[in-house]
Amino acid sequence: QEQLMESGGGSVQAGGSLRLSCTASEYTYSSNCMAWFRQAPGKEREGVGYITSVGTIRYAQSIQGRFTISKDNAKNTLYLEMNSLKLEATATYYCAAHDKAVCQLRQDLFSTWGPGTQVTVAS
Repeated sequence: QEQLMESGGGSVQAGGSLRLSCTASEYTYSSNCMAWFRQAPGKEREGVGYITSVGTIRYAQSIQGRFTISKDNAKNTLYLEMNSLKLEATATYYCAAHDKAVCQLRQDLFSTWGPGTQVTVAS
């Protein structure tokens, strides 16, 4: 069964940190590619970064090194550590997965999505 569930969202002051979690079913966690996307109010959903089954990590250029993707194989969980948060990071954050051979930060490749978790950065 394909399943993803995000958690860890909330409100944080600008400059603060949050860690989002994405718990996957065992089947989904074995996917070749897992990623984080986000959608800000009034904007299109955009990619944040991905991690492959062998641990290759890539980030969108807009992230500028403030976010870190990791995973815990023992817990079937994907993480997104966000530091030095800016107001523009306010968005709904989604995790997604697919099992295609090539991992890219393209939404159309991803077949499994979580419901999202809201992150609000306040001044």
